[in-house]
Amino acid sequence: MALDGIFLHQIKKELAPLIGGRVDKIHQPSREELLVSLRTRDGAYRLLFNTGAGTARVHATRADIENPKVPPMFCMLMRKQLSSGKLMDIRQDGLERILYFDFDSSNELGDICRLTLAVEIMGRHSNLILIGSDGRIIDSIKRVGQDMSQVRPILPGLTYTTPPREPRLSLIDDSPAEIVSRIRAVTGMKLPKAMMNVMEGISPVFAREAEFFAGRGRELTAGSLTDDEADRLAFYLKKTAAALESVEPHYTILRTADGVFKDFCFTEIYQYGALMVTSSASSACETLDRFYSERDRTARMKQRAQDLFRLLVNTSERISRRTANQKIELQECADRDRLKKYGDLIMSNLYRIQKGDRSAEVEDYYSEGSPVVSIPLEPRLTPSQNAQRYYKEYRKADTAEKKLRELIAQGEEELAYIDSVFDSLTRASLDADIEELRAELAEQGYIRRGKAKGKPPKTQPPLKFRSSDGFEIRVGRSNRQNDRLTFKESEKLDIWLHVKDIPGSHTVISTNGETPPERTVAEAAVIAAYHSKARTSAQVPVDYVQIKFVKKPAGAKPGMVIFINNRTLYVTPDEETVRRLSADK
Repeated sequence: MALDGIFLHQIKKELAPLIGGRVDKIHQPSREELLVSLRTRDGAYRLLFNTGAGTARVHATRADIENPKVPPMFCMLMRKQLSSGKLMDIRQDGLERILYFDFDSSNELGDICRLTLAVEIMGRHSNLILIGSDGRIIDSIKRVGQDMSQVRPILPGLTYTTPPREPRLSLIDDSPAEIVSRIRAVTGMKLPKAMMNVMEGISPVFAREAEFFAGRGRELTAGSLTDDEADRLAFYLKKTAAALESVEPHYTILRTADGVFKDFCFTEIYQYGALMVTSSASSACETLDRFYSERDRTARMKQRAQDLFRLLVNTSERISRRTANQKIELQECADRDRLKKYGDLIMSNLYRIQKGDRSAEVEDYYSEGSPVVSIPLEPRLTPSQNAQRYYKEYRKADTAEKKLRELIAQGEEELAYIDSVFDSLTRASLDADIEELRAELAEQGYIRRGKAKGKPPKTQPPLKFRSSDGFEIRVGRSNRQNDRLTFKESEKLDIWLHVKDIPGSHTVISTNGETPPERTVAEAAVIAAYHSKARTSAQVPVDYVQIKFVKKPAGAKPGMVIFINNRTLYVTPDEETVRRLSADK
């Protein structure tokens, strides 16, 4: 997976309307990210610069990214240098993976000076560098000292130099025939690798797709291409170049069957067949926004909620071990009837048993044929005391069985609750969601209530969606919000949905007293399945019923309910449907 030079060229074209806009706000959500808001005549836009090793990119974003309460030093510097600055140009040297954003900004004396923000998309060497009008580095989001690189250090005060660049052919500026001719001149190399050596700004997935088209699914060697294969390769390159210059280029996002985002490209991808799920996007910025937003959100939330994840995993393991031991003890209690029978047999044969006997051979009249059984005895006890000893062990086992069944039920209920909190935590998208779950766990006694530092985050409302028929659909973000949504913020005739026997969010269709169409119920079921632990499953059972049939048992943990008169739909969670119906976008 790589953001190649051609994709960056498309990003540059899409960001061209921002030229002339002024910097409004600057934030630094994380150590390797910068978010710049621009005001233009057409509205406000947000530019995301990311320099992470596996997530480096630049694009306009609509993602809801939270910012730290205290801005880092680099963010403060950027605000000082670029606040109210005017974006004058966006440049790219050929198809290099570097974009230059030129700003006109006022210095401390009020004079207008030209500042350049260079975003270098180069894997683990990615960086964001602010360059002064004299060509010297003002600062960078990652400082590179002499101990890290003697070839190209990046430090304040040094003159900015571009990375070394090899001369290669461009899909946009050079003819397909010339490119193919150069590729055929390479010997002893697979076609995709040869293409990447000859062509500038292409990613491995594009090179493999070109080979797939030219070879009709077969692997090819660059130096031994037939004329037909060379013609097909030239045709594919020409077709791709024309598509890039068209009004609506085609962008592809690749995901595994489990929903994991794997790659993206500026053209259609067929090489994986049924192994990958492909979806399209309308622009390069939308492609990157969709591809990385979910990955970044998950990584960011995992980092901020690492202690909660660890707590929930440890708690779940502890409860599982305890419940397993209790089940073993319960199996041992299953033999309690034998103890009572031994006591009865001893009492009915007192005249035959003497103190000091180590066993008693008696007829078992409880069994057919009254076979003789040997009952172990304690020689220090009288026969009657031995009988009472068996009765006492029987009562103990009987009481233990009742208590163990109760404890096992409580343990399984607690395990289901922990599982539901864990599921909510994996889907948390904001700090407020994490704090809500943290407060819930403190309320249930799993963690201590710490002293709040600063202003607590505002509680977020339920997620909102609008069905194709116009009905509002709401989804709880946590167990406590599930309870509020179901029992306090909804009407009795509203439709309540939840995945069957699987942790997930409560989902409610606001009916306003009407009967929603089947399409609305089906869409709400897809939303409920998507906001559950079964998000990546193919067929998910979803129960739905009017809220008047949903009850909360006394003493039940947050989010736990019982219901009757329900019906069940089987649906497939679909991210595209959920995004299309979202009312929060």
